[in-house]
Amino acid sequence: MSKSKSLKLNFIMNAILTMSSFIFPLITFPYVSRILLPEGTGKVNFATSFISYFTMFAQLGIPTYGIRICAMVRDDRKKLTRTVHELLFINLVMCVISYLAFFIILFTVPKLHEDKLLYVIVSANILLTTIGMDWLYKALEQYTYITIRSLIFKVVALVAMFLLVHEQKDYVIYGGIAIFAGCASNIMNLINVHKYIDLKPVGDYQIKRHLKAVGVFFAMSCATTIYLHLDTIMLKFMTTDADVGYYGAATKIKTILVSIVTSLGTVLLPRVSYYIKQNQMDSFRSVTKKALNFVFLISLPLTVYFILFAKEGIYFLSGKEYTGAIVPMQIIMPTLILIGITNILGIQILVPLGKEKYVLYSEIAGAITDLILNAILIPFFQSSGAAIGTVAAEFAVLLVQFYALKDEVTPMFKAIKYYKIIIALVLGVAASFWVPFLNFNSFVTLVISAVIFFAVYGVALLIMKEQLVNDIFNQVKSKLHI
Repeated sequence: MSKSKSLKLNFIMNAILTMSSFIFPLITFPYVSRILLPEGTGKVNFATSFISYFTMFAQLGIPTYGIRICAMVRDDRKKLTRTVHELLFINLVMCVISYLAFFIILFTVPKLHEDKLLYVIVSANILLTTIGMDWLYKALEQYTYITIRSLIFKVVALVAMFLLVHEQKDYVIYGGIAIFAGCASNIMNLINVHKYIDLKPVGDYQIKRHLKAVGVFFAMSCATTIYLHLDTIMLKFMTTDADVGYYGAATKIKTILVSIVTSLGTVLLPRVSYYIKQNQMDSFRSVTKKALNFVFLISLPLTVYFILFAKEGIYFLSGKEYTGAIVPMQIIMPTLILIGITNILGIQILVPLGKEKYVLYSEIAGAITDLILNAILIPFFQSSGAAIGTVAAEFAVLLVQFYALKDEVTPMFKAIKYYKIIIALVLGVAASFWVPFLNFNSFVTLVISAVIFFAVYGVALLIMKEQLVNDIFNQVKSKLHI
């Protein structure tokens, strides 16, 4: 299989995986949110955010560093084996330390005593993420395997959700099923790893060679995790479980959409690392330019649409009990654009070029911005204040990364035909804004408005001959033999 065809297959598989991540919450969350109500979902959201800090500590930045370093030696089984053994050893040591810290905090902080069982169940994420070695499979571009494996476990979790979650007190069961859906498939990774590396020791281990880079990636992971989950943590301690539930409903939709926007960048990281290792800089710049254009084409319409139809989105996904989530959702939607861009600048350009320290600086800036604004705004505006802090944090991340790459990426930004995207957006809004006035239920309103909005947007870009849209359209035509 050619590299070009392989990259297309990887993108298709990752797109399917992304869609499954979209469809699973789309099916389960409307059911679960109506059963558990804002208080129940707020408890689970907080538990997930709380455990994320311990998972981050156990991973020590290896999920991103591992992809890069393994991609560089993937053609040599012995070197790959040695590298994986070294990284897994670091992971396991940190996993043990992380669990010790977790149990000490769990039994000494009074605020956590009420839901100890929930926290213990959700903490399985720490171990399952460690043994999963997802970074190895992504470095080897095994996206077909990753997708099939994930789909199987999501289907099992989906069935379990409807069979086991029936009352508000079942939020503990919901937390366990959510962890199963996201992480239990990592057990399959451990079982299948012998296909790609040797299990026996190969000797000549040099664990110290990773520590400096892993330390930088860990600091990056710390900063990212802090400002991604700080909102939920601060809301829990400064407001109520209901406010955490409102914010969780708003960010649930944002998280689903972010996975769509960043799907291409996830696939490209091992490939661009390989290009740089082989000194194929023209290929590196060409792929990056297309990825940046893709982000604008996808993130802008999603942002505009879900600001316009936030009420319908919240009512469909969570129910009218979550009216308090509408404004936070509208505020937080621009992060789709900001995260999409920084995913390209940071993960696809700075990291493969070995300039991850600038990613660290940007994420520290984001964490500080988020902390300060949350402390000021949450007491007055609750979940809306947390949303404002998140948008500002993501903007701070973008500013720092753009400054670090301004000479490299300025031509890429200038090459994007913004006026075509804006015209298409205006036409999409004009064609669909009236749909809520028909007084259909939220689901029907979303379906009709989405079909009209995105159809008009896509057709307008085709008529204006937007290059990337035309390329995709022509490839689809050729595949379908039209």
